[in-house]
Amino acid sequence: MNTLANRRFIKMNGLGNEIVIVDLRRESGNGRALDPGEVRAAAGAGGAPFDQLMPIFAPQTPGTDAFIRIYNNDGSQAGACGNGMRCVADYLFKDSGTRQLSLETAAGLVNCWPTAEPLIVTVDMGAPRFGWQDIPLARECPDTRAIPLQVGPIGHLILHSPSVASMGNPHAVFWVDDVHAYDLARLGPLLENDPIFPERANISLATAVSPDHLVARTWERGAGLTKACGSAACAVAVSAMRTGRAGRRVTVTLPGGDLVIAWRESDDHVLMTGPVAYEYEGRFDPALFVGAA
Repeated sequence: MNTLANRRFIKMNGLGNEIVIVDLRRESGNGRALDPGEVRAAAGAGGAPFDQLMPIFAPQTPGTDAFIRIYNNDGSQAGACGNGMRCVADYLFKDSGTRQLSLETAAGLVNCWPTAEPLIVTVDMGAPRFGWQDIPLARECPDTRAIPLQVGPIGHLILHSPSVASMGNPHAVFWVDDVHAYDLARLGPLLENDPIFPERANISLATAVSPDHLVARTWERGAGLTKACGSAACAVAVSAMRTGRAGRRVTVTLPGGDLVIAWRESDDHVLMTGPVAYEYEGRFDPALFVGAA
């Protein structure tokens, strides 16, 4: 029997970013990676459709509260998911009664704490990385505020010169006048798989409305168009700050709603604050996983 068969799950969302949580902290084989086919089956018809699946494991490092793996609905693993971490954190706050959590992911430690408002959670997403090797890019680009990448013929470019950054996973941010004027469902997968991104990338369109307000849409690596992508909102915010478009604290408006992003000067960490919502609970039918590969 595979890991997810007959497991209880909790369906949540962060600004419409569909998240499924499975609590495996009391199971053997702590932290074991799930089979990609199993993940795809769980997201399919008869399962619990999600953008990201977030299994929670017992802590692997002393001083942490849990170990989290992050899976996209295509079965691939992600290093970061800000909206998902808020959902996991709120679930664990309610389960444990604690007021602060240190959660370990493949990308490192993520600290989380509740706000004074119910269902509003702050996540410390860590420090962004801007070096071309750290994002990573396939070739040297000394200035990652605007790299030489374009879509369309010379003289009639559709998109060009994105800012790039890593927030635990690779992001490219194209600055445009109107984020709704482009067919991101068509352009997103082309750019996600461009050879300059050896690990693929999340692709965002963004505009600066004012120094404290940004608007963005994201094609999420391994998931497609989503109503919200927390790590992308962070990448958009810090890229706007690096390019003089915004100050150190901004509201980022996504199709699913608003996130508040602050880039802290004291330690370079990015803080993301936003809501979570509980949808329903259930169990995965073992029949879903018959022949899953």
